[in-house]
Amino acid sequence: MTIIRLTHCGYDGLVPSGDSKTRCHWVSADPLYIDYHDKEWGVPLRDPRALFELLCLEGAQAGLSWITVLRKREGYRKAFDNFDPHKIVRYSPARIEKLMQNADLVRNRLKIEGVVKNAKAFLAIDDFDKYLWSFVGGKPIRNQWTGAKDIPVSTPESEAMSKDLKKRGFTFCGPTICYAFMQAAGLVNDHAVTCFRYKAPR
Repeated sequence: MTIIRLTHCGYDGLVPSGDSKTRCHWVSADPLYIDYHDKEWGVPLRDPRALFELLCLEGAQAGLSWITVLRKREGYRKAFDNFDPHKIVRYSPARIEKLMQNADLVRNRLKIEGVVKNAKAFLAIDDFDKYLWSFVGGKPIRNQWTGAKDIPVSTPESEAMSKDLKKRGFTFCGPTICYAFMQAAGLVNDHAVTCFRYKAPR
């Protein structure tokens, strides 16, 4: 497991916060990160638009730490019309160039153009939420990790998701990105067993 992955899903010994709650290892003292961990990460997400947004943001995170993208999330929402795929598919080359100048985004052309490609692929799938959840049988997989060494970079489920997404025209959706997405969207519960959120996501 790489250092970058550890910043998103590592569990090498949990760190107590100032409020005495024990959290997953990857949570820093940054209030934004703490809030994300406590309220969003691992909570089962079933809204199609929100799932589309998260998948695109996980793709933007490739090669970076998650906190970098998390700090830019509001900028992404503003720049990409709140991740409305019906609007995104109509983006012109001029709009792409404008996005490339937006400092609130990760200014990587392939990643920015990838959001447009993903929007087109999204619109070709009926019930995007049910489609994604089908890779875990419709309900979260509850893991019982105790240390960073236990966490896989990918799983058979994320590999299957990646393969099918690519076949449908999605980009920046390799098995590792798909697994990070599955963790964040609650398709798997990868809070460490001693984290106070382990039993909470529903």
